[in-house]
Amino acid sequence: MSKKVYCIAQFLPKPGKAEQLFKVLQSLEPNSNREDGCLQYIVTRQIASPFAEGKSFPIAFNEIWADIESFEAHCQRAEIKHFFDTYCLAENGLAADWNVCIYSDEPANFDAPKLG
Repeated sequence: MSKKVYCIAQFLPKPGKAEQLFKVLQSLEPNSNREDGCLQYIVTRQIASPFAEGKSFPIAFNEIWADIESFEAHCQRAEIKHFFDTYCLAENGLAADWNVCIYSDEPANFDAPKLG
């Protein structure tokens, strides 16, 4: 059974704050990538293409975690809590909105063999 957790964390910057918010989010990468359960942690920004015209927030983290416990531990780190308190929840923060969702690559009712 796959225990990996995939997270898409999207951010909508306040007007005129996109570059500043992107830089703050980039600053979270080094320590997050040091976490044992972190397999991928990359902040990206939306770019234009006629082949990808979907609707989304313009800044998104693409994360892969070894398991749900690793993801939840990451969310409780002081640096991550500080980011949300300062840049999302605070009245003078840089983010107007955000959307954090996690996913599994395992099909529903997957009959994975039990090992060990």
